[in-house]
Amino acid sequence: MRILEEAQVRRLVPAGTCVELMRQALRDLENGKCDMPQRLLCHLPNTAVLGFMPAYIGGNFGAKVLAAYGPNAGTGYPTHIGYVMMFEGEHCTVSGLVDATAVTEIRTGAVSAVATDLLARKDAEHLAIIGCGAQGRSHLAAISCVRSIRHLTVYDLRAEAAKAFAEEATARYGIPVTIADSAASCVREADIICTLTPSKAPYLTRDMVKPGTHVNAVGTFTPSTREVSSDLVAAARLYADQVSAMEKESGEYLIPLSEGLITRAHIVGSIGGVLCGNVPGRESDTEITLFDALGLAVEDVACAQYALEAAEREEGRAC
Repeated sequence: MRILEEAQVRRLVPAGTCVELMRQALRDLENGKCDMPQRLLCHLPNTAVLGFMPAYIGGNFGAKVLAAYGPNAGTGYPTHIGYVMMFEGEHCTVSGLVDATAVTEIRTGAVSAVATDLLARKDAEHLAIIGCGAQGRSHLAAISCVRSIRHLTVYDLRAEAAKAFAEEATARYGIPVTIADSAASCVREADIICTLTPSKAPYLTRDMVKPGTHVNAVGTFTPSTREVSSDLVAAARLYADQVSAMEKESGEYLIPLSEGLITRAHIVGSIGGVLCGNVPGRESDTEITLFDALGLAVEDVACAQYALEAAEREEGRAC
């Protein structure tokens, strides 16, 4: 059995590679080539969420087991801690353990990049990021693979996090970075917005977002939490990573639904559906598109399986 820790995963699965992996995983899910039971989320007394996310894809199967703990943000400890446990399909033996912190970070940014490539305007070049932690870095890396980002605006409740992120982004990508003093000023001129926080109350409202913007709402994944207000959801074309998951778990969808502002028909469809041509994408340069990402086990398993195969190839070359 092979064990891949965080640094190995980051080296073996670069952002651009993972974007293509996620395209294929979402296509396979749409085409019924994957089996993915609903994930199990256990809310623990210390406010952590323990998640079990199983999936079968490409002759292999596995499950991500991790703890999501928001209070770790800014402490030096990751907010998502665990492993993806992989099994081979022939005899069902354990083939590897892959660090879930790196997998979650890399694949989440990559899935948002796939959605951005499909839904953002082709000339989109101003990116706004709310939440300057690990997912901010992942999203910048992945979205830079699908759009030419020429300006970046960032906002974080922790000013020191925003400053560190801005300095790193300028050094790595050579683009101008503006540190905003509020979420509203961060997104005012943005073509692409990524919300990457564990917020229980929405950051974005309809009046903050200009026509033609694409939004990736990524940070929350329970029925009672959201980053996007009901009026913005109602005004946007809404897309899911998986529609059935959205109907059960997405506060972005369920809260405005309970308020009577939208109906079930407001969900345009899944990103996989757009990839396969079964679901329409953006239809004008003025509409707002919204991708609400919950995170799917097929994404974790596809990323972990690639990492294990890449490690095996690397070891073979060394011999």
